[in-house]
Formats: sequence, structure tokens, C-alpha cells
Amino acid sequence: MHDRITLPPPPRVPGLGPIRNAALFLDFDGTLVEIAAKPDAIDVPDYLPALLQRLSEGLGGALAVVSGRALGDLDHFLPVPIAMAGDHGASLRPDPLQPARLPGLPTPPAIWRAHADALVARYPGALVEDKAHGFVIHYRQAPDLGPEAEALLAALVAEDPQRFSLLEARMAWEIRPQGASKATAVHALMAQPPFTGRVPVFIGDDVTDEEGMEAARSYGGHGWRLDDMFGTPQGLRDWLAEAAVAA
Repeated sequence: MHDRITLPPPPRVPGLGPIRNAALFLDFDGTLVEIAAKPDAIDVPDYLPALLQRLSEGLGGALAVVSGRALGDLDHFLPVPIAMAGDHGASLRPDPLQPARLPGLPTPPAIWRAHADALVARYPGALVEDKAHGFVIHYRQAPDLGPEAEALLAALVAEDPQRFSLLEARMAWEIRPQGASKATAVHALMAQPPFTGRVPVFIGDDVTDEEGMEAARSYGGHGWRLDDMFGTPQGLRDWLAEAAVAA
């Protein structure tokens, strides 16, 4: 077991030495990178992948990106060997050199996706994003769609509530399988090296991250909201750069 640590107050303090005993769990969209109008329109700073790899190495591999995105998307934007959890924990890759773990979770009926497509077609700018075991309606560019998207997906989930749940995100509604969350991702990772015995720190920006934050706190760790602690993704990236030096 690692000694109990007291993490410094972010974003900038001298002497970040204790960070080396932490396990970092980092959300992606809105946390490591700024939110964009569409999922594929984000701007990933050139230095970010190398920064995450350097910090992961300093933590003995105990750094994971925990995102609602699919692992394929994360690999595209962050092409470095670090631990990842995609699809809100439905896809896990603790060891970046090993295949992902894909639990036997249910997939929504095709007709559900067809209903979502039909609704989104009426709202220019809105889109449906596929996940490994679900899908998301994004309405950032069509804000009037929000209530209808919620109502439609809630009605669909009500058809099979034992297997699916409705998740609210920032300007989005998502259907996901029961048994997958950022909390389950944290618990799964904390159960094995190099995460076991470390003090977990989950950093996120959205309601979808709160389960992961609570899971980190259940181990005596920390759940930090981006806006409260760092202000912006750039503030977090600056802090991570300092942590990488100290780790």
C-alpha cells in the first residue's frame, strides 16, 4: 500500500512530489480538451498525448483517460500507450499493450436508433453518435431538440429498464447499458496494478463524471470538478505539466 497522500491544491503549487502516489482518472471532452460543436471537431493540443504519456510513466502507469467516447476515438486523438476506459466503462483497456476488455453488455435494438435518426433529421445541426453499446443524441447546434430528445430516449429506455438507462450529458442525451459507468471503470481499474493501493483522483467537468468522482472518494481519494479546481482545460493541462515534472 502507498502512504496516504495529501494532494496540493490545484492548479499551481510548488512541490508536487506526493502526486507520485496518486492514480489519476481524467475525463476527455470538456476536461482535457475544450468542448466542440461536434465530437469530431475538437482541437487536441499537439503536446497533450506526449504529456499524458510522460505523466503516466511518472505514475508507474497509474493514469487512465475515462471517457464516454469509444476507445477507437480516444486512440485517434491520443495515440499513446496509456490506460483507457471508453463508452462510460463499457470498454476497458487497463494495459495499453493488451486488447480491450469488452464485457457482455446489451446493445439497443436497431429500431431505437431508427427512431433517434428520424427525430434528429428534423433538426439541422443535431446528430446521433454511435457507441459500442448505445448511442447519443447531440443537440448543441439545435438546442430546441433537447426536450424531445429526452422524451424519446426516456420512452425507449422504459421499454427495457433492466438493461438500459438514460444518461444526461452536456447538450446531449445518451442511452447506455446498465452496468456500465465511469464508476465501474474506476472500480475495475483500482482492483489491479498499477492502480491498486494508490489514492485515486478523478477529474471531470460534467454530470457524467460525478459517478467516477464518487467512486474515487470511496477509496479515500478525490473527485474534482474542472471548473471549481482548474477553471478551464488549459488550466488542467498546465497543472498536469507541473505534475509530470514532479512525478
